[in-house]
Amino acid sequence: MTTATNISAHTAGLSLFADLVYRLGTHTKTNDKLEALVQYFAEADDRDKVWMIALFSGRRPRRTISGARLAEWCAELVGLPLWLFEECYHTVGDLSETIALLIPGQPAGSDRSLAWYAEKFREMERSDEETKKAFITQSWKELNSRERFVFNKLLSSTFRVGVSQRMMVNALARTVQLEPSVIAHRISGNWDPSDTPFSELLSQQPALTDHSKPYPFYLAYALEQEPESLGDPGEWQAEWKWDGIRGQIIKRNGMLFVWSRGEDLITDKFPEYRAWAEKLPDGTVIDGEILPVQDGRVLNFNVLQTRIGRKNVTKKQLEEAPAGIFAYDLLEQHGEDIRYLPLEERRHRLAAIVADASLPNLILSPAIDFHSWEQLAQLRLEARNNNSEGLMLKRKSSPYQVGRKRGDWWKWKIAPLTIDAVMIYAQKGSGRRSNLYTDYTFAVRDGDRLVSFTKAYSGLTDKEFAQIDHFVKRNSIEKFGPVRTVKPELVFEIAFEGIAASNRHKSGVALRFPRMARWRKDKPVEEINTLDDLKKMLEIYGK
Repeated sequence: MTTATNISAHTAGLSLFADLVYRLGTHTKTNDKLEALVQYFAEADDRDKVWMIALFSGRRPRRTISGARLAEWCAELVGLPLWLFEECYHTVGDLSETIALLIPGQPAGSDRSLAWYAEKFREMERSDEETKKAFITQSWKELNSRERFVFNKLLSSTFRVGVSQRMMVNALARTVQLEPSVIAHRISGNWDPSDTPFSELLSQQPALTDHSKPYPFYLAYALEQEPESLGDPGEWQAEWKWDGIRGQIIKRNGMLFVWSRGEDLITDKFPEYRAWAEKLPDGTVIDGEILPVQDGRVLNFNVLQTRIGRKNVTKKQLEEAPAGIFAYDLLEQHGEDIRYLPLEERRHRLAAIVADASLPNLILSPAIDFHSWEQLAQLRLEARNNNSEGLMLKRKSSPYQVGRKRGDWWKWKIAPLTIDAVMIYAQKGSGRRSNLYTDYTFAVRDGDRLVSFTKAYSGLTDKEFAQIDHFVKRNSIEKFGPVRTVKPELVFEIAFEGIAASNRHKSGVALRFPRMARWRKDKPVEEINTLDDLKKMLEIYGK
């Protein structure tokens, strides 16, 4: 964040929150960020604390004004032609920060609360455009640059901070008399910051029961050593690592709820699960993976993507992309939180529930029978044949914990697929990379022409990004808004987890999780892979 440094001395309301966001954005040490959070919880008003928790856990106000309108209004306010504003935006790389920098003057700042602004944005959803413009432009004049930056982020519904949920939970644990695991559970689910008091949200005995509330997910670390380092293989359970949507299926009070790992309530996205409410026992919470499943067989995840993002799922889509759940774990039984039980016991109970329910697409994720790490390593090579990314290794005696923990759960992924390609387009990044060209489009050869097939923006070092930025600025051929066409000279090895057919791409393929594995300075453009190579990979791995 590069907003101006002449900052208001306010210590309350939006100013206090803006200072917190600034500190979190400029500190690199975990302890410094934690102390900033603890200080905020100690000083902020209770209503602002609730909104801060909501914002930091993804409950953002809905966008009420388009970015194009904000750009127009700012350009008009500061007397810039729109093309010059857009050049500023392309240089800064972030619309909220561009506006915060362009508005002249540094007033004392706002004495209104974070909650006041957040609820004002909700109120504005029903206002006409002229009313919105008057409120927004007047607020820009009244706020200092830090407050203006945060105001714009909230307004555009793009508010994100580099703080994990776990860090926020740990900061709250130093403020209230609750265990971190209890706090993590309390702040999940379907609560509304507008009408939820802080005292109720984090009291020792919550006043209301949210029957839909999920549990925080337990996440695994990547296994970076040989599996033999884990000790006796008899102490471990192995499963396939499925590539789908991690979710929790909750049956409470006669109602069924489906939550994604990102804490989105997605029940309506999967109407085929509604009948499950009759078969699953009350007080049941199952952790699993939502996958496209047909006759008990996992399909390529691309099949399910045809349904994701659609408001209404048609009968045809339900037939062509049937969604099932591979159940991993049982977190609640008969209304009792059983996460403290060892995995082996939870798994035994889960198997009984799945068998009793006898639902066609609720499937117990199979445990892999193995007797040695060497044997398991050989079985792992079959992962792609099962549309899997590798293996999950879970200690049989482990409880179900909160967040990412080392020691008991590991993901042992197979090596990614790779292909060599040349960079043909470049665009500036965002955030701390907003002044560098770090987002690239890559192409493979098809006879004498180059065919674009994927984009990637991660996998390189800061030094490499700086070198490529230097190349782009000196080897641009054409300019299309923020995008630069560059001389096709830089070759990269692109790694990806899966490949599928796609009508939306010129190449006819779409990659899953593409990133740059390395910069191939040793390889000339003439030796990059071809479109035929991609199509052969599609035949082999695009099941």
